[in-house]
Amino acid sequence: MRTMTQFKLALCTLALALLAGCNTMTGMGKDIKAGGQAIEDAASSANKKK
Repeated sequence: MRTMTQFKLALCTLALALLAGCNTMTGMGKDIKAGGQAIEDAASSANKKK
């Protein structure tokens, strides 16, 4: 009985860690995309000034 409870606890902990990791990676992807867009906009502005 105790082993099964420990197994369930470990499984829940692993699931939460995986879900948190996915959420973090999604946020990081959005940040990188926004950074790339800012660089692209700055380059376009620099080209228009020439």
